[in-house]
Amino acid sequence: MSTRKQIIFPKYQKVLEQLGENIRLARKRRSLTTIQVAERAGIDRTTLYHIEKGNGSVSMSAYFNTLRVLGLQNDFLKLAADDEYGRKLQDLSLKEWLHLNLLAYCQLNRRKVKRLLVLSMTLTG
Repeated sequence: MSTRKQIIFPKYQKVLEQLGENIRLARKRRSLTTIQVAERAGIDRTTLYHIEKGNGSVSMSAYFNTLRVLGLQNDFLKLAADDEYGRKLQDLSLKEWLHLNLLAYCQLNRRKVKRLLVLSMTLTG
């Protein structure tokens, strides 16, 4: 399986760098060495170095295992948890769906009313 190099724009790279810095600070607050964290996470020390630098080519599982070692694994669940934009899109789609179905229902009932009027005029004729 070939892998393509992921391109991350500079302003988004800063987000990864901040994440790496947060992980590095969490490690230091716990007085853990890079060797200790890397061994416990099951990754190479250079991989941990890349994580702490915010390298985007490191696998998510390496990030997760590092957070797990630091006791921050639940922070991983916060990724994309508050999808405000997606919920707005979903709400708009639901409103549009309701609107279209309401229009279809009204058109259907309008045809039924017209048929009933024609039928009643024919019978009373």
